[in-house]
Amino acid sequence: MNNLQAPDFNKVKAYETRLDDVMEFIDTELLKQKLTEVEADFNTNPTEFNKVRLGIIYHEVALNLGFFSKEFKGFAQKSYDTLSEFVGRTEAELQPFVLSYRASALSLMASEKKKLALICKSFELFDQAIRQYGEIHYLPEFMRGSVAENLPFFYFSKKKLAKKDFQSIIDKNIENQNFANWKVMSFVYWAWAKQHQGKRYRTQAINYLDKAIALDPNYEAGRKRSEELKNKLLKK
Repeated sequence: MNNLQAPDFNKVKAYETRLDDVMEFIDTELLKQKLTEVEADFNTNPTEFNKVRLGIIYHEVALNLGFFSKEFKGFAQKSYDTLSEFVGRTEAELQPFVLSYRASALSLMASEKKKLALICKSFELFDQAIRQYGEIHYLPEFMRGSVAENLPFFYFSKKKLAKKDFQSIIDKNIENQNFANWKVMSFVYWAWAKQHQGKRYRTQAINYLDKAIALDPNYEAGRKRSEELKNKLLKK
């Protein structure tokens, strides 16, 4: 652990609740609206917490819009720079969010700038976040797994971390039902099934897809992709 005190699980979950509206978007129009709102909030009330929110929403913009529109280029760098201000310099309970999104922002910068060396640095930052906070919060493993599963094939040693990370989150959530929220688990179950499409894992994959669907009645997380993958697996 760094020089901050060990984080309190309940306080981490309280921050998760306060940050939930700037994490994990699938609706890009909602994301654009939220970007305007978060920037306005920070301009009106420039607290440390509101700046962390800003760094996270910049990441979501880079991830969901930066590769499709010149208007949103450079947001990965903005996210990384914003969150870098808070590494080890704010409450321990905020560090899982700061470190995880900062590492992911660096991986987005690597893709946008075509600087593959940044991928290795990104995973070094993920490893640090997991060592420090992986036992108390899902985000370090969830973010690393999400990046790992989308890497090019020649990063096979890092791609295999996705299976490890998503399985780890499932295991920890079995031990503690409050470890990860419904939205995250919907994505995690879908991701696990996506990585285990072989006949050997078919029954378990479909079971997890059913869980992902049940957790997301309003199509706000992994339901749509889970339904599509389930139909594909049932036809094999």
